[in-house]
Amino acid sequence: MASGGASVASLWTEVNRCGQNGDYTRALKALTKILHENRDDVTALHCKIVCLVQNGSFKEALNVMNTHSKVLGSEAVFEKAYCEYRLNRVESALKTIEGAPEQTDKLKELYGQVLYRLERYDECKSVYTDLIRNSQDEYEEERKTNLAAVVAAMSQWEKAPLDDLGLPESTYELCQFLLCRVSLADDSDVTEEDIESELAVIHSQMAYVMQLQGRTDEALQLYNQVIKLKPSDVGLLAVTANNIITINKDQNVFDSKKKVKLTNAEGVEYKLAKKQLQAIDFNKALLAMYTNQADQCRKLSSSLQSQNPGHPRPVLIQVAQLCREKQHSRAIELLQQFSDQHPESASGIKLTMAQLYLVQVMSYSNTCVNSLMVIPPQVSALVTMYSHEEDIDGAIDVFKQAIEHYQSEQPGSAAHLALVREAANFKLKYGRKKEAISDLEQLWKQNTNDIHTLAQLISAYSLVDTDKAKSLSKHLPSADTMSFNVDVDELENSHGATYVRKKAAKVTGENLPKEQGQGEIKKKKKKKKGKLPKNYDPKATPDPERWLPMRERTYYRGKKKGKKKEQIGKGTQGATAGASAELDASKTASSPPTSPRPGSASGSSAAPGSNVVPPRQQKPAASGATRKKAPQKKKKGGKGGW
Repeated sequence: MASGGASVASLWTEVNRCGQNGDYTRALKALTKILHENRDDVTALHCKIVCLVQNGSFKEALNVMNTHSKVLGSEAVFEKAYCEYRLNRVESALKTIEGAPEQTDKLKELYGQVLYRLERYDECKSVYTDLIRNSQDEYEEERKTNLAAVVAAMSQWEKAPLDDLGLPESTYELCQFLLCRVSLADDSDVTEEDIESELAVIHSQMAYVMQLQGRTDEALQLYNQVIKLKPSDVGLLAVTANNIITINKDQNVFDSKKKVKLTNAEGVEYKLAKKQLQAIDFNKALLAMYTNQADQCRKLSSSLQSQNPGHPRPVLIQVAQLCREKQHSRAIELLQQFSDQHPESASGIKLTMAQLYLVQVMSYSNTCVNSLMVIPPQVSALVTMYSHEEDIDGAIDVFKQAIEHYQSEQPGSAAHLALVREAANFKLKYGRKKEAISDLEQLWKQNTNDIHTLAQLISAYSLVDTDKAKSLSKHLPSADTMSFNVDVDELENSHGATYVRKKAAKVTGENLPKEQGQGEIKKKKKKKKGKLPKNYDPKATPDPERWLPMRERTYYRGKKKGKKKEQIGKGTQGATAGASAELDASKTASSPPTSPRPGSASGSSAAPGSNVVPPRQQKPAASGATRKKAPQKKKKGGKGGW
């Protein structure tokens, strides 16, 4: 027994040494030997559970705790809750913590993490606030960082107002970029890739801020750098890939299809909030629509609608897909059905219905207007549509209903008075001065010092009741009161002035004023005489139509048609135009016709004394033979000849 006791003591010494060195695998071997001697040793069991947790063997540690639950009791409550939390059994971890006999600081820290994972942000905020108030150790900065994350989540997902909790701006997470650079750069075993991998979260957050600022190119570059680093955090990869898809939209869909695979990694559902997972699912449905996967888009949007029955986005995705398929009537029917079932979300749905009615270019103008009638903020859109249809009475009726609504809900508010003023201006614009009087009187009673409104009211009354207009004109200020100290020169030289008075040139020493009578004589420009045509005849009467184009003159008869122009190359080979004319016997006045006239003798021979050579007679072609042209011989020394 003595030797056994000495052996156990040496084993505990080794466990202590390995624990200090962080060699938990070797410590486990020593603890296994100790438990072989005494399997119910509570301290050895607890140490074994801690070593398994440190090595990431959460399932094995949980099995040890469940097997020896009676022996351990409440000794390892924190370790059990932590293993359940790391195995994504969040509800079980919550029950374990709430059932603990004592709420230690470690359990409270874990309790805050569990509540954050369950998205119970209000309770989580209370836990961290209490911890920060009642704890003073080296983990205070991390608690403040976690509290800032809780407040940000409440603002992002629950639209809660941001409370000033007095948190410092230089927390650990916010300074992580510099801290990693400083602390890891001194370690020779840490590479630049390891440092960038640690900073991937910060890079992704910076890219998201750039995306919100509209710097999409810079954000996209930073997002892709994070993807290339391949961080081990699947939640970070999923969020980064989703943000890239939102930048791509309907462009670069092949890249989006690659990135969407990162959002399907195992364990993503445990790393992200429900709102984040919901946004990713919405983008998957939209990507299916952009890639013309209609069936997949309908399947995803229908699944989203069943999971979120009151959310309008799945219905809008289905409507967008129907519009791509030119099924506008079906899309409007689907929107109307959702609007009737969920009136709290009807505002955006009705705006989409109105847009579809307008896109259809059908006789749905009245239906479009009626669908917006229940939305007071859309008065401007309604009035614009009525004005486009030249239905002034309908537009005035819209103003009337909107004013009555604000009169009952927010009388005298800025929105109410703005509507009254717009209604008055609209009526005056379309010559409805009599109808604008009541609105103008209401505005003037609110502010009797408003001269502009008073002038409009007097102008309106001048066409209806002149006596009333005269009585109101007494409230106008006098001319002396209305005179203003205006710098005319500054007004004329201001931007937008239509007329600018030229400034007088400054008098310098060289340009002294001349004596009287020695004023500058303006040089007169000599008038140049116009040039006359070369064939100008001063005695001849000029053509009165000489200024008109030739085609518009009365004596223009147009070009003669049918007369062939004399061109070089016509006639026999080598002959010029003049020679052809001379050789043409028909153009010679003294020559008789070459062909016999009716009733006369044959004139085949030339007249005596004529120097015209008659055309040569060609032999008639033989019967059935092909007529060939005789070759012509060139005359030596000439350009051409017979």
